[in-house]
Amino acid sequence: MKNAGQLSRRQMLAAAGFIGLATITGCGGGDDGGDGKDLSKKQDGAMKNYRAGQQFKASRPLSFSVLHNNNPVYPMKNGWLFWKEVTKRTGITVKPLDVPLADYEKKRSVLIGSGDAPFIIPKTYHPGEVAFVSSGAILPVSEYVDLMPNFRDKVRKWKLEPELDSIRQSDGKYYLLPGLHEKPKSGYSLSFRTDILDRHGLTLPTTWEEVYDVLRALKTEYPDKYPWTDRWSTNTPFPCGALFQYLGQAYGVKAGWTYDNISFDTKARKFVFTAAQDAYRDMVEYLRRLVSEKLLDPESFTQQDDQAVQKLLAEKSYVISANPQELVQNYRYNLSKQVKGSKIEMVPVPLGPAGPVLLSGIRLENGIMISSKALKSDTFVAMMQFVDWLWYSDEGQKFCKWGVEGVTYTESGARYTLEPGISLMGSDPDAPKDLQKDYGFFNGVFTYGGSWELVSSNFSPDEKKFQDVMSQRKELPVDPAHPLQSFEQEQATLWDTPLKDTAIQNTLQFVLGKRPMSDWNAHVAELKSKNMQQLVDLHNKAYERFRKENG
Repeated sequence: MKNAGQLSRRQMLAAAGFIGLATITGCGGGDDGGDGKDLSKKQDGAMKNYRAGQQFKASRPLSFSVLHNNNPVYPMKNGWLFWKEVTKRTGITVKPLDVPLADYEKKRSVLIGSGDAPFIIPKTYHPGEVAFVSSGAILPVSEYVDLMPNFRDKVRKWKLEPELDSIRQSDGKYYLLPGLHEKPKSGYSLSFRTDILDRHGLTLPTTWEEVYDVLRALKTEYPDKYPWTDRWSTNTPFPCGALFQYLGQAYGVKAGWTYDNISFDTKARKFVFTAAQDAYRDMVEYLRRLVSEKLLDPESFTQQDDQAVQKLLAEKSYVISANPQELVQNYRYNLSKQVKGSKIEMVPVPLGPAGPVLLSGIRLENGIMISSKALKSDTFVAMMQFVDWLWYSDEGQKFCKWGVEGVTYTESGARYTLEPGISLMGSDPDAPKDLQKDYGFFNGVFTYGGSWELVSSNFSPDEKKFQDVMSQRKELPVDPAHPLQSFEQEQATLWDTPLKDTAIQNTLQFVLGKRPMSDWNAHVAELKSKNMQQLVDLHNKAYERFRKENG
């Protein structure tokens, strides 16, 4: 453990924009026979004076291993143009270790635990990296970002220091290189059959109370139907994970896919338990009202996605959660084949008590861990430069997303157009080639983050309309750093899962009417019996300690 003085100095350096300066002069960080910070012998293949905006090209051919999350939508092929072009541009041969998407997190843990993990480990969602910190299996990457000028440039330009502070561990370092976004990007909201609304003189809702009014009006017209059926309830710990996520946002609480036991109360300046908050209760009461009045199908919380979509297509319901891709490729495309004159639109997330806000932290995306073994290699500096170029440079990000200009796309101003005969996510259903499946671009392992211009470059007109509204909303403040020490982390892990399971189970029982809202105090008491207060106290203690040591 570093003492408070060392920690404070490092934090001040970081705050002043010199993140990683300590890597050149400091000591510690990575067990490498005592010379972990002396990078003079680890420059093999590296570029001298590598700068932001410069094409990275290794000074000699090198190869690096990368853990590859194999998505069944576009299964990996050794012959992808992506691999060949990476080598042509950078001199680096990427050696992917292929892992099926369904087993990715489990297999990643096994590989890291056994010491067999590749040097570069992408597709890690914070706090997934925390489990590997105490063993020393992954690098404190914040100590080495001085080797990554594009990464540092984007952090500075887009003022992402608070977000990075939020993923620091108790030693003041962070162990994940996250995807960086210039602007927050929203993904999910409600979609409505607008032809049905038009038929009955109804308009698209802009608030959750208006959603309720529209649903009631539809119920009056179609008394034997549930106006709304929903999805994204399986393969996720939180039923209706998307719905709870964007509804929770309207109430200013973390729910659904973004649920976390601990939330920061900005007024009280302390951490609280999420599922015991008054605003969380209000959200639960809202959904309970919809279910009790038969406006929302109770099967929404258990059914497979296909079942929910089939109800929409069979006109058993008229409202469903959407993202822009599903709206166009699934709902609209299939409805047009089955229901003449059908129209469906996705609305900006309806406003609730919290006003026009976005949840914090959504400008960071899943990111990359670096195996500690990489530091022992004499090509370490070149590897970090390569990671910086491919994942964080404007040119690398454009390449990963769109491919090779003149081969897979053409560019005019800020407009990107796929070459004839190439489709992306159903953009041309009759095209013989697919940008992801046949070329390896737009692969979630390599494509995330970036400038708003790049992120929005593939938006459909629907998504552009949606994102234009959402991007005007105010992002809530990022939770302050409150890293736990290793023994605290172990204790918190033991408490976290039973508490989360209880919170989710009780939430569902309230929503479905299996428990009366008068049981809310009993729900809080159940959480207390499972160490709720101890967990909250642990995080507040960590918050106070980190604030005291780092200012």
